[in-house]
Amino acid sequence: MNQHATVQGAIKSEEHWTKKGDVDLFLFEKYLNHPSDDKGTILFVHGSSMASQPTFDLNVPGRPDSSVMEWFAKQGYDTWCVDMEGYGRSTKTRDITSNIADGADDLAAASQYIMKLRGNRPFLIYGISSGALRAASFAERHPERVRRLALDAFVWTGEGSPTLEERKKKLPQFQAMKRRPIDRAFVHSIFERDHPGTADHATIEAFADAILALDDSMPTGTYVDMCSRLPLTDPAKITVPTIIMRGEYDGIASFEDLMAFYARLPNADKQFIVMPGISHASFQQKNYKLVYHILRSFFEQPEPLYRGE
Repeated sequence: MNQHATVQGAIKSEEHWTKKGDVDLFLFEKYLNHPSDDKGTILFVHGSSMASQPTFDLNVPGRPDSSVMEWFAKQGYDTWCVDMEGYGRSTKTRDITSNIADGADDLAAASQYIMKLRGNRPFLIYGISSGALRAASFAERHPERVRRLALDAFVWTGEGSPTLEERKKKLPQFQAMKRRPIDRAFVHSIFERDHPGTADHATIEAFADAILALDDSMPTGTYVDMCSRLPLTDPAKITVPTIIMRGEYDGIASFEDLMAFYARLPNADKQFIVMPGISHASFQQKNYKLVYHILRSFFEQPEPLYRGE
């Protein structure tokens, strides 16, 4: 059901709710003038340690176009994000850990709702970190719903990942609980672990404020999955056009791991992009406009007229 709509200049924002069984999922939408613009519908998928709006609709004074949803809305896209179960404003009461498979279920429910409301057309999907794993799993299950797939801060087998190697030290702790506490120091650690200096202080603080306003703990499912169950996706089954986006300093996956995944993608319409000066949390980095450009170029790439015999 559509709760309410607000207008910010020419940009319109709408809050939505849909069901996944008994679970309430919160969705947020931004668009310019009318949501049926022919440029397409973007669905943004958040990571393990924050809900969707802090990641994709962050406002930072003095930082132009800090909201990636608003920036793409200005380009004529209908932009959406969804809080996975256990995050933000979605249901947090079930006795589950909200793992990668659960997230793919959430995307199935969210995409079904959006298609029913806005028209049955495939999505441009962007996922970051565990959100990239959720997006990849969704693309395996529902390729007919995916026009183009962007996987940022993705990981395949986890081999050679310093971030996951460090995280595995706490795996028994994560396995023993459904949720893990977070605080401001934890949010800071996201930007300090790989290469300090890639994000400015004001953005980090605004990001922390937005995250902590919604949650003081996060589900453990994606952490357990990424530390003990990789690989969770089969590149041979991802048949849609795909871009792998890897920050120069990101420690979640090695180049070798990602290149091995990329080589196995069957669709020749694919790209591998290294983003200079970027670690994790791409949209909160100093070089965020570079990320916007890469993503827009991929989403607006013409479809090939000829693919061979």
